[in-house]
Amino acid sequence: MTPSPVQTASKRILLVDDSALVRAGLISVLESTDHDHEFTICGEAASGNEALDQVRELRPDLVLLDVRLPDGQGYDVCRAILAEFPETRVIMLTAFTNDNFIYESITAGAQGYLMKEIEPAGLITAIRDALTGKSVLSEKITNKVMQMMRTGGPEKPESQLASLSQQETRVLKLVAEGQTNKEIAEAMNQSGNTVKNYLGSVFDKLKIRRRSQAAALWTEQQRGK
Repeated sequence: MTPSPVQTASKRILLVDDSALVRAGLISVLESTDHDHEFTICGEAASGNEALDQVRELRPDLVLLDVRLPDGQGYDVCRAILAEFPETRVIMLTAFTNDNFIYESITAGAQGYLMKEIEPAGLITAIRDALTGKSVLSEKITNKVMQMMRTGGPEKPESQLASLSQQETRVLKLVAEGQTNKEIAEAMNQSGNTVKNYLGSVFDKLKIRRRSQAAALWTEQQRGK
């Protein structure tokens, strides 16, 4: 009689993101792409404190963790998780390419740093690789990490913002305050197109794509003053 094949238990994954929509999307992606049933979503968390409670209760094999959370930074949560459960793998899955976030995440012990725009098949491969102990970084993040290794750390926000003109800096400040392009145009007595051009230049110089990233850079610089 031929023995039955050994059934390997699926790896348990905890999702940590303050957006319920993002978590639902990740569940859908993993369930539709994980054809071999390698993984199981064992839980969800919307904050750092909730994530720590879930890790302690559920003991996941891997945590997909956003770098920005309502009650703190994801890399601090990563550091806390690994202090208690060093065998747990953590992948930062985020929309931010901020050098400081990357540096802090890697030094906190994250197994990888991926962008949320990653293809579903790529995410599955990254999870699989992380669980075997491999570092998983998108190409753009790898380049940033290599640069930081050469220079001894992340580029400081003040040096990133030094390339901005006075008007571009003012636009960035107003964006960080949550103002719309129309409100910025009124505050600066400029046309909407002029503000749009300024903002496009800010994004190009800072190598970002979203207003939230611009606000994060400005906030980080102000904290360092």
